[in-house]
Amino acid sequence: MKALRDFLSDPSLRTLDIDGPERLQLHEKVLARKRMLREVFIEFHHSFHRLSRRYFKGTGLEIELGAGIAPMRDSYPDVLATDIVSSERLDRPINAEAMDLDDSSVKAFYGQNCFHHFPHPDRFFTELQRTLKPGGGAVLIEPYHGPLAAFLYKRLFKSEGFDMHFESWETPSTGPMNGANQALSYIVFVRDKKVFENKYPDLQIVHQEVCGNYLRYLISGGLNFRQLLPGALIPLIKLIEKLLYPMRHFLALHHIVVIRRNP
Repeated sequence: MKALRDFLSDPSLRTLDIDGPERLQLHEKVLARKRMLREVFIEFHHSFHRLSRRYFKGTGLEIELGAGIAPMRDSYPDVLATDIVSSERLDRPINAEAMDLDDSSVKAFYGQNCFHHFPHPDRFFTELQRTLKPGGGAVLIEPYHGPLAAFLYKRLFKSEGFDMHFESWETPSTGPMNGANQALSYIVFVRDKKVFENKYPDLQIVHQEVCGNYLRYLISGGLNFRQLLPGALIPLIKLIEKLLYPMRHFLALHHIVVIRRNP
């Protein structure tokens, strides 16, 4: 599997230090040449927006945590972006476990593939209880725990693990990207859901769903691997995704968790 992983790795990232300052610049170049992956990220943005409008009430700040190189504000300019590559687009950095935000000031937080990088999830949930307005919430897109996802995540990423049986919510990470457990959302919101509900009675898991664009994400190679098919085949791949819709819980690579602060 190591030989296959090395073959599939994007050649431009072979010497990348995943925790180094050049990561975002290199990933931005990868995204610029992958129309298929850009479409996936835009669909993630629309899912954030759709679920926020469905489940959250009132007004307040809307903030994307760890916005990376495909920030939601590219699709929805009113969303504040944090920790993205271009400083002119950065509103301000925010530590998700100790936020410099007023109490009850936020309507919605959005996070794409960032929750499993939080070394102390309990601190994040405490901050959600403090900063969210009643009726506001967080929408998180995270690695899924279905059969295909579990198989791939355990084998393709050298810097991150995927351990659904890890006892603790806290992961002994060695850097911003290194050492994360990609199964954290499963552990907290599925396996330990009752524990979460007991610890944080003001927060409610109101919705979970799987993302249906897994085939395009996989074929695009994401930000770290080669694209396997040309972008001209996007319409055909989308059609296949629709035909495979009944199998999405077995094939999905990401899922969405919606958390709401009780009114």
